[in-house]
Amino acid sequence: MSVERIQQHFRDSAAVKLEALETLSMPIAAAIDTMFGALANGNRILACGNGGSAADAQHFAAELIGRFERERPGLPAIALSTDTSVLTAIANDYSFEQIYSKQVWALGQPGDVLLAITTSGNSANVLAAIEAAHEREMIVVALTGKGGGRMQEVLSDTDIHVCVPSDRTARVQEVHLLTIHCLCDGIDAMLLGED
Repeated sequence: MSVERIQQHFRDSAAVKLEALETLSMPIAAAIDTMFGALANGNRILACGNGGSAADAQHFAAELIGRFERERPGLPAIALSTDTSVLTAIANDYSFEQIYSKQVWALGQPGDVLLAITTSGNSANVLAAIEAAHEREMIVVALTGKGGGRMQEVLSDTDIHVCVPSDRTARVQEVHLLTIHCLCDGIDAMLLGED
């Protein structure tokens, strides 16, 4: 393996993050305000995605329920990708496209937030979850890349779209992870004060 190839990954990742710094700071700040407002009002955050994005949804929920960097009471968050019995039952009895929307219908309440993660913006089951969230009067925070894909067609004016300025899945996922850490830190700062 070429050391230069490895170093290029670091350079590319840093370049996308620096570009995203300018374009994503405001929507991430808006997402923090929205999520904190929901949590402060007794609501919760549901999170979903596929593959690496499912792992990101689980990471986010774990940081809220446990802790991020400071001790605090757990905050209500649910990763919709974790219950294999629910996922396989819905996929088998209905369709894979409904694995998240059925859960949003069952668990989501007005004022809750859906964190919808898809690198392409085209995941059918995540798009269906957004439609269900709107029907349940929830706000959506969407993390995408690659121009946002079909996600842009289903988001409402009150939703928040954090679209990473890259077409490479690895780079989009790297910025999604940084965004998730910003969300967790921002929620903690609003709850506990700036450290």
